[in-house]
Parts: sequence; structure tokens; C-alpha cells
Amino acid sequence: MTTQVHRIEVEPSLDAPVPDRISHMFEEKLDALSQMMAEHMAAPFPPGLRGLSIEGRDMVLLDADSYAYAAVVLEGPLDEQRRAGLIRLTAAFEKVLPAIGDEYGAKYYTHVRGMAVLAAEIETLRGE
Repeated sequence: MTTQVHRIEVEPSLDAPVPDRISHMFEEKLDALSQMMAEHMAAPFPPGLRGLSIEGRDMVLLDADSYAYAAVVLEGPLDEQRRAGLIRLTAAFEKVLPAIGDEYGAKYYTHVRGMAVLAAEIETLRGE
């Protein structure tokens, strides 16, 4: 008589060891970042913000830098210089977002900020 063993995949529970929960949370955040980046690429850039500088930040560069940092974070850990740049970038949104005048532009850059913040969260988890 042979015995067959079936492996069943289950979601980590609160009873799972902490490293397993962190690993699962890390993977979920990577998936969410990838999804946010895809959504970002599908959204048209706000035409009224092209060539505009708000609070000393060129809006096209803010957008491009945010996406670039997110893409690098998906590939692996940032070096110290890039990690510091990502932190400065996320802080820039605190000044820029309230100064955006049109509704679509504010919504667009709120999403961009979310992408940058999630990338920073992923980097923090990597450091733990």
C-alpha cells in the first residue's frame, strides 16, 4: 500500500512565525507596487502640469523620478545614496500636492506619491 501526500498551500495566519508573515507581507507589497506602476503607466500625464515647476520641483521630473525609484526597488535593494534620494523625494510631495490646482493633477500625483511611499516602505522592510 502506498500513501500519497498532498501539499496544501494556505495563507499565513497570525499563528505563523514572524519571518513568514513578514515575507508574505513583503511579497504583497512588491505585487502592489508592480500594480501601481502599471496603473501609473496607463494614466495620461496631466497636460496642465507639463513644463510646470511647483515648490521648486519640475513636475515631469518628479513623476519620472518616482517611477524610476519604484522600478529599481522592484529589482532589489537601493544603495544608501538612492535610499536617501527616495526619502527626499517622498518628502517633496508634502509641499507639492497641496499646491496642485486641478483635480486630475492632484489625483494623478497622489497616486505617484503612493507609489513612492510604497517603494520606501519596501526598502524599510528590506532593512529589517
